[in-house]
Amino acid sequence: MLHSRLLRYLDEVARSGSIRAAGDRLHVAPSAINKHLLLLEEEIGEPLFERLPRGLRPTPAGEILIAHVRRTMKDYREVEAEIRDLKTLQRGEVIIATMTGLAGGLVPRAAARFCVRHPQMKISIRVMLAHDVMRSVVSGEADLGLGFNLPPSPQIEKLWEVDTTLGAVISTRHALASMDSIPLAHCTSYPLIFADRSMMIHGIVAETFAEAGLVVEPVFRTNSIETMKGLAAAGESVAFLCRFDIADEQHEGLLTYRQIRDRAFGRNVLSLVRRERHGRGVASGLFAEEIMGALGSMSA
Repeated sequence: MLHSRLLRYLDEVARSGSIRAAGDRLHVAPSAINKHLLLLEEEIGEPLFERLPRGLRPTPAGEILIAHVRRTMKDYREVEAEIRDLKTLQRGEVIIATMTGLAGGLVPRAAARFCVRHPQMKISIRVMLAHDVMRSVVSGEADLGLGFNLPPSPQIEKLWEVDTTLGAVISTRHALASMDSIPLAHCTSYPLIFADRSMMIHGIVAETFAEAGLVVEPVFRTNSIETMKGLAAAGESVAFLCRFDIADEQHEGLLTYRQIRDRAFGRNVLSLVRRERHGRGVASGLFAEEIMGALGSMSA
């Protein structure tokens, strides 16, 4: 054991309230436990236990030390479990629940890099709506969840979160591509691509145009991020997405992202989550780090 046997002695004496009982449970001579305890009290300069007629009771100093001992022992058990879990990297599966735009670019590229390093691992990518992403993670059906505007849950631990800004997504050949940022009104001169009402970003985009006093009628409506990107890449149409939605297309030189100069779209939060106290296996943790690395490089 990495940590001193003294930790086990202290923990057991506190639990049993007796050096003799602790010795019986640990199969150690009570005199040996008592000797270690006296040496530690001398080193600390404080008594750790009150000697009572019916046994021992921790002093305030003893309670502080025993709490530390138990945290240390718990942390060590978790480290041992993680080391054992390294064997699962030889074979196993990580399941991530995510949304359409992310599943079309950022997530598969992170998965491909991960599997190059761990060729025996399998990655399952499941595409769903935001509330289904959360349901899958909470229920344990998925190890990780990645999505926009995920509903809050006390059962969820956020590993990574960033405010993302919707902007104009256009072809790299588009007339507006020469501008560093685009006034919202300039977009109205081109066919607009809106998410349909089933998607959260429909309200964000529609409200921003209304607040700017711009009456628009989109030429295209769809509930598919992939379709929005395809329409934008095919001609002069303008879609409204964030950088993370077009990671692959931007890398390939098909689409580009431009901020809207004079208007801020409503808050759009991208989160990577896992279930609290669940799904902490080494494989899912390493894959989460791969995704966070990709997200960090894109948001830098």
